[in-house]
Amino acid sequence: MPLTVGIANEADDNERRVAASPASTRALVAGEHTVIVQSNAGSAAGWSDDEYSAAGAAVAGSAAEVLEKASVLLCVRGSGPGAATWAQAGSSHTLAGMFDPLGDPAAIKELAERGVTVFALDLLPRVTRAQPMDVLSSQATVAGYKAVIVAASLAPRLFPMLTYAAGTIPPAKVLVLGAGVAGLQAIATARRLGANVSAYDVRAAVREQIESLGARFVDLADVAAGAEDASGYAQGADEAEQARQQEALAAEIASSDVVVTTALVPGQRSPILVTAAAIEAMKRGSVIVDLAAERGGNCEGTVAGRTVEIGGVVLVGAENLAATVPQDASQMLGRNLANFVLHIAKDGDIDLDSDDAIVQGTLVARGGAVVHERVASLTGAAAAAPGAA
Repeated sequence: MPLTVGIANEADDNERRVAASPASTRALVAGEHTVIVQSNAGSAAGWSDDEYSAAGAAVAGSAAEVLEKASVLLCVRGSGPGAATWAQAGSSHTLAGMFDPLGDPAAIKELAERGVTVFALDLLPRVTRAQPMDVLSSQATVAGYKAVIVAASLAPRLFPMLTYAAGTIPPAKVLVLGAGVAGLQAIATARRLGANVSAYDVRAAVREQIESLGARFVDLADVAAGAEDASGYAQGADEAEQARQQEALAAEIASSDVVVTTALVPGQRSPILVTAAAIEAMKRGSVIVDLAAERGGNCEGTVAGRTVEIGGVVLVGAENLAATVPQDASQMLGRNLANFVLHIAKDGDIDLDSDDAIVQGTLVARGGAVVHERVASLTGAAAAAPGAA
């Protein structure tokens, strides 16, 4: 028996992405699964119901109909405002998508208590065969690109060097803090726009990646190189080391026309890299785009979801930038989710008892309990055995 995979409209009004594109729908149908999509689910991303029908999906009139007919539900964001979409999901449902399980473990606990089986792809292990399912990387790619486009639209000067009849305009100086997926895409985009780009990451190992994109690696002699966890994320520094980092970065920040910050530590508040004093030293008209705003921000003064001005410096508390490029972001996310479903679907059912690291790493709720040890610890409870019935 094939699986029935459902996609409903996201309840969050600011969420324009959809968990399946017509292309990813075709991939699921080619895998002999049934797909049901709520009417207008893809409209904000630019896809009509007819396009989903042509891809082989059935179109449902309501989210309730999707939940009634589908056993596997795909979501963009299953926590925060988007959680309301899944309020009627229960023990007959398997839900897969992004949940921010380390930042909002209560959302996982609530779903678990209703008996929903939950796969949080935010926790996907960084192994080679998981790359086609890597939702965080695909969406960070979009966010890093859009951060630079936002900065360029707000900056009072051009990014590239231009020569005209009366002289030459030098290129803008862009500083990117954090060289994960979002940071590397920000570097590449700023370089394509012609800016003079520098970048810093506490992990010295990424120097080669930064320089391969044509940017200058900011080497802070007084700051020790940091380590990274098993997922490739930088580990948090202690207060003394963070203070040295802030002080060493201040001169780079002050000389930059644009700063894009991307530093995140899973499950923790974002590290402060740009102090109020550093912002005060920047030129009037400078722009900062803080991609870590949803985690408290990398800058003192960041307000999530708002653009503020501090002493003539524009500070963007970027929130869910990937949703502002909904078609390509959904195209990428849909492929990730379809690849995940095709991976875990076994003989018409979901493989829950596999020794597969992908299943083990992403399965967070099953049988009425939180089964992921780290997520369970954040809810104040011990993790139930993954095989709980």
